[in-house]
Amino acid sequence: LTNVLKHAGPNSRAEVRIRANERTVTIQVEDNGVGKTQLPGAGHGIAGMRERAQSLGGTLDADTLPGGGFCVTARLPVAGEME
Repeated sequence: LTNVLKHAGPNSRAEVRIRANERTVTIQVEDNGVGKTQLPGAGHGIAGMRERAQSLGGTLDADTLPGGGFCVTARLPVAGEME
């Protein structure tokens, strides 16, 4: 959410979704912002989030959305490695 505040622009909205099952927790943050476009993973913020997710055995995807906005999705294992 810090990146939304920094990059999405004024009057932007963000939606946070959290889903969990016995194997994974998925956290998705999506905004409708019009902030500065960067290549996915180009910023230290995204790279750092990706490194932290990987250190836990998970993944992190980040990309622009069709029509504007940005989406970050982290999938983290509840216990052990994800398959």
